[in-house]
Amino acid sequence: MFNAEELTIIINKAKNAANEASMKYLDEKLGGEDNFPCGFAWVNIFGVKGNTKQGKAFKAAGIEKDYNGAYSIWNPGNVNVQNVDVKSAGAEAAADVFTSYGFKAYAGSRLD
Repeated sequence: MFNAEELTIIINKAKNAANEASMKYLDEKLGGEDNFPCGFAWVNIFGVKGNTKQGKAFKAAGIEKDYNGAYSIWNPGNVNVQNVDVKSAGAEAAADVFTSYGFKAYAGSRLD
């Protein structure tokens, strides 16, 4: 279990990894051009109850639960593009970071 300060560090690592993966995809796969399918991507962290110390640490770190009961970060790479594949690359990288810390995390996406 992580306190709010430790969780903030993990979240920042996940967001940095997401940004790097998103920018790499944008540069290497799309030649730096924001084109092709538009959409959204996010990372969901499941299995954390909101009334536990861990759940309260997520809330203190600014992460809220979504409609399906997971703590969710939309566009974790914080990239200003519309391409769903770029955003998905970032969401997958963020999920990998959370998973490496023992969380049950999955990337999600949908077309717009």
